[in-house]
Amino acid sequence: MKMLLPWELLILLSLKECLANTRHGPVFTQEPSDSIFPLSTDDKQVFINCKAKGNPPPHYWKVDGRDINTESEPNYSLVEGNLLINNPHVINHGGVYQCIATNTFGTVVSREAKVQFALQNFNRKSRNMVSVREGQAVVLLCGPPPHYGIKYSWVFNGQRSFLQQDARRFISQRTGNLYIAKVEASDEGNYTCAVRNMMTNATVFSSPTPVVVRRDVMGEYEPKIEVQFPDTLHVSKGLSVKLECFALGPVPSISWRRADGNPLPGKIKINHSSGVLEIPYFRPEDAGVYECVAENSRGRNVARGQLIFHVEHLHWVQTLKDAHMAIDANLQWECKAIGKPSPVYRWLKNGQQGRIHVEAGRLTISRISLLDSGMYQCVAENEHGAVYASSELKVVG
Repeated sequence: MKMLLPWELLILLSLKECLANTRHGPVFTQEPSDSIFPLSTDDKQVFINCKAKGNPPPHYWKVDGRDINTESEPNYSLVEGNLLINNPHVINHGGVYQCIATNTFGTVVSREAKVQFALQNFNRKSRNMVSVREGQAVVLLCGPPPHYGIKYSWVFNGQRSFLQQDARRFISQRTGNLYIAKVEASDEGNYTCAVRNMMTNATVFSSPTPVVVRRDVMGEYEPKIEVQFPDTLHVSKGLSVKLECFALGPVPSISWRRADGNPLPGKIKINHSSGVLEIPYFRPEDAGVYECVAENSRGRNVARGQLIFHVEHLHWVQTLKDAHMAIDANLQWECKAIGKPSPVYRWLKNGQQGRIHVEAGRLTISRISLLDSGMYQCVAENEHGAVYASSELKVVG
């Protein structure tokens, strides 16, 4: 191996130092993500990740579109660019957060991240009595507090065990409401909605709803489907999907079928007593129109909805590269992302939409000037989210 002469070694060391100290705009190395935090007496801090590199070093944050001032807002502090929320409050600190990285070369913004808190307490206001005829149907509203990641149950007359679901009684895991298809005299009493946080296992209870059963018996009628799944539902590959269906009236039977006549997939799980159909590990062949049939001695009713295989998460197929351009040159940047539905594009300069010409996702700058220097971002978004691509434009005099 050839030995370097002193002057060659000096040049090599100088070049390495120069490269190490190259000044450039901010670049994210870690962006925040949507988060759900359990809220209990033990949870005193919320930590939201965000890291960026740049020379000079960048700095950060926004919530719901406003700047966070860590000096005047004592609950907020920065830890190496990450945001720390001390003693978080549901109303004051839940929201949409965005990391802002800026230095002398420009500004970039991170993807938006929603911060939510798992469970609060019920309103302790007394609930009105519900009067219902024997043989009639009744729906008891849960009215849960703000929540994420929970399971609903109901308690009858303060019993230690939860109310059991059967062909006559159904608890929706979408709304928390309790449905009784045909009321019996033994249903009279107090009903309490219980909401359990699946993260911490903590449970909160509503005020009781008194139910009084009148003895004037109601006649029979055809089933009325009160709980049904959406008309259209997009499902991603590999997810598990649950469809709810429950009818009121003289206790109806619930059955499921595919509208195209094909048999239901063998992997499907059907809970006939609680009116729930579950499709685990969703695949393209599981897509289609599903029907729920409610039938009793007085007639039948059908509810239907379409499951659509959600093919692709939004992602880039063409991103951006930093550009060094001379004054009066022309620049065109193009970015491409794919997803369903197809994304729409917008462009940001230094974190804002400004004096830039955009057409069909392409950004064009004619006769570049020194004022055009900065950080540019292409944002592709659809109803499922957004992705950001960044690049720096340096104008050489």
